[in-house]
Amino acid sequence: MDYNFHWRPVFKKLPDLLEAGLLTLEVAMLSMIIGIVIGLLLAISRMSGPKPLRIFATTWVELARNTPVLFQLFFFGFGLGAFGLHLSPYLIVLVGLSFNNAGYLAENFRGGFQAVPDTQLRAARSLGMTATQTYIRIIIPQVLRIVYHPMTNQMVWAVLMSSLGMLVGFRELSGETQFFASQTYRIFEYFAMTALIYYVIVKIVLGVSKLAARRLFRY
Repeated sequence: MDYNFHWRPVFKKLPDLLEAGLLTLEVAMLSMIIGIVIGLLLAISRMSGPKPLRIFATTWVELARNTPVLFQLFFFGFGLGAFGLHLSPYLIVLVGLSFNNAGYLAENFRGGFQAVPDTQLRAARSLGMTATQTYIRIIIPQVLRIVYHPMTNQMVWAVLMSSLGMLVGFRELSGETQFFASQTYRIFEYFAMTALIYYVIVKIVLGVSKLAARRLFRY
């Protein structure tokens, strides 16, 4: 093997790669927050909403779970352009990941709701609580505890899948790596460093999740 390793260009651009890594984490976290909110609404709609809402929620979940993420990004990036709606690369990735996260999380939440005994809902209503108060104060906190670890896995998935954003022009970690590697032809060095950064980001996410679980669910 006559390949000569040159790490100096990589270390020189390391601050830019770390900044891109923060952008990756940012878009993943925002997509998770949006996905959690929409996923809860979709789960509730599928279980107890009127028929039009049930059909809408089911369609969302089926499309999110049964089509490729790249297809979804291309749809929001290029498909909407046919209707005159042009999103920035950042918004394409954020909307695409949020759409997908909401679909997967909706199914997790639906399983969580089904794991909470119906007697708790009836008991809360018998005490004079409204349906909204019952869900917010009693049901949803239990559901979040049940689906906490699947939510953590979804967050890791969002971090890794954000790398597809490079295909729609988003300069997150993978996109920035591709840009620098194409300039210097240090393909192995740049992608090896990027793989390490991804590994560290995922370990941080898992570590923070574990610490948060200890604090939130210590009882």
